[in-house]
Amino acid sequence: MKYKPVRKAGKSADSSSLRALARIMDALLAPGGCPWDRKQTHRTLLKYLHEEALEVAQAVKKNDWENLREELGDVLLQVVFHSALAEREGRFKLSDVIRTVNAKLVRRHPHVFGGKRLSTSAQVLVQWRKIKKAEKHERNRRG
Repeated sequence: MKYKPVRKAGKSADSSSLRALARIMDALLAPGGCPWDRKQTHRTLLKYLHEEALEVAQAVKKNDWENLREELGDVLLQVVFHSALAEREGRFKLSDVIRTVNAKLVRRHPHVFGGKRLSTSAQVLVQWRKIKKAEKHERNRRG
C-alpha cells in the first residue's frame, strides 16, 4: 500500500481543533498574553512534560479512559508549547514536527507502506531497530 496523505474537501474537525490549539498557544505567548507562559523555556517545561507522561501511564494502568483523554491532551499541549517556543526562536514549527513524525512512521513501516511484507510483531521490531540504527548512522555521518 502506497502512502498518500489524506486530503478531504473542507476542514476536518481534528485539523481545525489542532489549529485552534496552536492559535490559543500563540495568544498565550503573545505580548499581553500569559506572564507565566511567556517566561517558559524548553528547559523549564521539561518537568511538566515528564509529569504529564507519568500521568498518562497512570491512567492507562488504571484503565481510566476519561482521564487518559485529558492527560493525552496535556501531553499534546507540551508538544504544541515546545513547538511554539521553537518557532519563535526560528528553529521549526508545529507543522514541521507533524511532517517529521509522518515521514518517520511511513519510513519505518515499509511492511505497510512499501513492498516488504512481515507477518509477526517480532519481525516488525527487528526491522524497526534496523531502520532506526541506519537512520542514526546517517545522521551521525552527516554531522
